[in-house]
Amino acid sequence: MTTPAREGSPEDFDTRTGYVTLIGPPNAGKSTLMNALVGEQLSIVTPKAQTTWQRVTGILTTDRAQMIFLDTPGLLDARDLLQRSMLASAQAALQEADVLLLVVDASKGLKPLESGPIPSALADRPRVPLLVAFNKMDLVEREKDPELAAWVSQQLGGEPFFICALKNAGVEGLRARLEEALPAGPHLYPADEIASEPVRFFVAEMIRETVFQEYHQEIPYSVFCQIEEFREAEDPVYIQAHVFVERKSQKGILIGKGGSSIRNLSTLSREKIEEFLGRRVYLDLWIKILPDWRRKRADLRRLGFPVPDEGPST
Repeated sequence: MTTPAREGSPEDFDTRTGYVTLIGPPNAGKSTLMNALVGEQLSIVTPKAQTTWQRVTGILTTDRAQMIFLDTPGLLDARDLLQRSMLASAQAALQEADVLLLVVDASKGLKPLESGPIPSALADRPRVPLLVAFNKMDLVEREKDPELAAWVSQQLGGEPFFICALKNAGVEGLRARLEEALPAGPHLYPADEIASEPVRFFVAEMIRETVFQEYHQEIPYSVFCQIEEFREAEDPVYIQAHVFVERKSQKGILIGKGGSSIRNLSTLSREKIEEFLGRRVYLDLWIKILPDWRRKRADLRRLGFPVPDEGPST
């Protein structure tokens, strides 16, 4: 991803601008938090883990600052090529950070911070301010707050925050501190922009979000969506989307008996897209089989994923 270039010296500006990279384990609430910080529903959110597969950029502009949030896939021990791609995307975003925002599930305590992929990711982090958001504080007792805060300060050199992104509790204080931590500089995006990805990206993500909400077991993790046609000049807006699955049996599940499942998927997705666009939409869904696409470099590249160079080719 190409990011706008900065021009001039920091001392020349009375505004602050920079990239805030959100990292953390899967299902910690990074996407919910970014949506709360920006004030818009940009990243898809479901109760299932590993919903975010590609990084999403959200932009919040105020009179004093422009915060460019990078929501990233959860840090995990990758088991296939897709997960390695997701991990590489998160690691690349980490290196772009002007401020690093680590989000963890407060109910897990210090365990995610002491073992697993997070310590190794933090070991290679840039020298930028680190804020640690203990999310989902509505689910835990608060007597451990001092212990968690002390550990973050002593072991990571970070600033702890205790929040509940879903209920917007503690988010305003975190947002204010993030703004203070940004470097001085000019705005990189127009003030009215809230995201850098094209509309097609968000439309595809809304369809994938609906798959996560309506299907279970391996289906959501085997599905990816790509927009093939987007005729904005038509009324209703014509959108043709290809929904890729790995096996014939998965295609049958998505279509359902007599096409009942795909009609439901189309209706629910269309309603989201119409609300997002503020226009009527004709959504034309096609279910396509792309065998084992999560493990094939060519297929991942075709679908827009960055593919790590290391490891055996497939």
